[in-house]
Amino acid sequence: MRGKGEGAVFRVPADKTQKLQYWTGTIELPSPDGKRRRVTIRRKNKADLLTELDAKRRELKTRGDLPTKNQTVEQWFTYWYEAIVSKKVRPNTLAGYKSVVFQHIIPAIGTVKLDKLTAAHIRRVHDRITNDQGLSSTYALLAHRTMAVSLKVAVQEGRIGRNPADLTDAPRKSSAPREAFNIIEALAVLEYVSRDPDMGARWATALLTGARQGEVLGIEINRVTDVIDLAWQTQRLPLTDHTGVPAVPVDFEHRHLTGGLYLTRPKTKPRIIPLVDPLKTILERHMVARPPNPWGLLFTLNGKPIDPAKDWENWRAILKALKIEKNVTVHDLRHTAVDLLYASGVPEDLISLIVGHSNVTMTRAYRTKGDLVRLRAAMEQFSEQFSSLSGGRSTTLAAVES
Repeated sequence: MRGKGEGAVFRVPADKTQKLQYWTGTIELPSPDGKRRRVTIRRKNKADLLTELDAKRRELKTRGDLPTKNQTVEQWFTYWYEAIVSKKVRPNTLAGYKSVVFQHIIPAIGTVKLDKLTAAHIRRVHDRITNDQGLSSTYALLAHRTMAVSLKVAVQEGRIGRNPADLTDAPRKSSAPREAFNIIEALAVLEYVSRDPDMGARWATALLTGARQGEVLGIEINRVTDVIDLAWQTQRLPLTDHTGVPAVPVDFEHRHLTGGLYLTRPKTKPRIIPLVDPLKTILERHMVARPPNPWGLLFTLNGKPIDPAKDWENWRAILKALKIEKNVTVHDLRHTAVDLLYASGVPEDLISLIVGHSNVTMTRAYRTKGDLVRLRAAMEQFSEQFSSLSGGRSTTLAAVES
C-alpha cells in the first residue's frame, strides 16, 4: 500500500488505441482504523489533473487529512478521537469521549455515511442509551455534546455542510438528588474516623473542607501553613506505549509520583483555603506523628501515595462498617462539611472561602436544618479523639466554643 500523500495517475481507458474518456488520480489518506482511505480526482485534461493533485497534496500536508465523500461515521469519529481530540483534552474528559464514541455512537450509527448524517441519526444515539441500554438522560446528554463537538470539527474541515447535532434538542440532564448524611450518620462518621490513627486526618480534611478527593490526596506538606494550598491533585493517568509516559496533551502540567499516579493541576483554578480549628490542630498533630515521604505528601497509605481507587474502597468500607446504606460519595461530603464548620463556630464568611462558594447565600443552601447543639458537642468529641491519638490534649475546644 502507498504511503500517506502518495498516489497514482491513470488514463481511462488504459488502452491508448481507444478514445480518452478522462484521467484519474488518487491520493492515499491516513487511516487510524487500518481501512484504506483515499481521494479520487477525475479530469479530462491531464495537466489539470496534476495541478489539482498538487493542490490536494499541499492541503493534506497542512491539515493532516482530507475529506472524502464515502467516509463513514465510524471512520470520522475514530479519526477525531485518535488524531485530534486525544491531543487536546484532559484525561478524564478524553475517557468520557472514549466511552460514548466506542460504546454507543459507533455501534448505533457507525455505518452511516458522514455526509448523510441527519438529526434522526443523532436521536438514534439518544434512544440507544436511554431506551436500549437503560442509562440516564445525563449520559445521553454527554453523548450529544460529544457528537456536537466532533461534528463541529467536521464542519470546520469541510467534511460536512452543517452540524446535525445542532438540528435536534439535546437530552435533559436527569435531576436525581445527591444523597447526604443526616445528623446521626454524620456523628457516626466523625466518631469512626477519629479512631483511625493512619487515615483519620485524611477524612477529617474532607469533612472539614469539602475539598475534592484528588485535591485532598494531592496536598503537599509544605503547602499547609495558616492556609491549605490546593495547588495539585492526585490522579491516575493513562500511559502510552513508552514506559512511564502518560497519554496527555503536551501542555498538560503533571508531576510523576509512582506507577500511573501523578500530581496534576485541578481543572478549576487552584484554591487557597483558610486553615482553622479543629482541622488546624488535627493536621499539626498528623504531620508530627507521620514520618516524611519522598513525595512530600501530607497523606500516604502504607508509605505510598494514595491511589484514588483505593481511597474509594476505604470510603465504602467506612460506610459498610457503620451500616450506612446511602450512596454518599466523597464529593457529597461537601454538604456535611458545611454543617460541621458551622458547628465548629467558624465564621460564615470563612466557611464560604473554605468550601469554595461564591457567597454566603450558597453556603446557607448547603447547610442542613439540624440539631446544631448535638453537632457542636460532636465536634468537641471529634477534636478530643484526634488529640488522644497523639497523647496530647486538643487546643481546639476554646475555638469551637467561642
